Amino acid sequence: YWFPDLSGDIRIDKDGVPGTKIDLGTDLDMGNESYPSVEVFAGMGKHHVNFVYTKADYSGEKTLTRNLTFMNTSYTAGTFVQADLDFQMLDLEYRYDLIDMENILAGFSISPIAKIKYVDGEARLKSSTVDRSETFTAVVPMIGAGLHIGLIADILEARAQIMGMAYSGNSLYEYMADLSFTPFPFLDIHGGYKVIDLEVDDISSVFANYKFSGPYVALTVGF
Repeated sequence: YWFPDLSGDIRIDKDGVPGTKIDLGTDLDMGNESYPSVEVFAGMGKHHVNFVYTKADYSGEKTLTRNLTFMNTSYTAGTFVQADLDFQMLDLEYRYDLIDMENILAGFSISPIAKIKYVDGEARLKSSTVDRSETFTAVVPMIGAGLHIGLIADILEARAQIMGMAYSGNSLYEYMADLSFTPFPFLDIHGGYKVIDLEVDDISSVFANYKFSGPYVALTVGF
């Protein structure tokens, strides 16, 4: 369960008419949300595969303080609007333990990582007279590395991971670090910090720059 702060802006063009770069917080009063992810994982030897699903819904309401153009539609200052920003993210990740020192009392592993991230989003801006929305989809291959450190046998462990990819003005970076406590062999309790930094440059006429950053807690059951 993740508790990220959201910051960023979005611009959507339509029919050759440039949209306004809209600040999610200042212009739309879009607040922070917290939400869960579900992860399924499997491994054999040095090979590990993870699948993660995350869904996030943001909303805001505000009387506009300036004129905005969104999808070739004008929203004038003084208009009360409702805004929604919805995301679905699916991650398929493969990790290989390149260096793996067995965690007897202490140990560590270093792993190259390859990931495919699917992002499906929708942005919506609604007033009493107009209601416009646009969807965008991106499939982003990512590469990175992970570090795992055993601190106290198999009871207390730390891990860190960095992933990223940039192409044609688009970029996506992820950073994560956490501590894991294992009170029983099949149960892990995690706490950590995660950052996703996403820049979208003209995908379905959508231009956006989002940053999600904050702490998370997790419970893992393995066998």
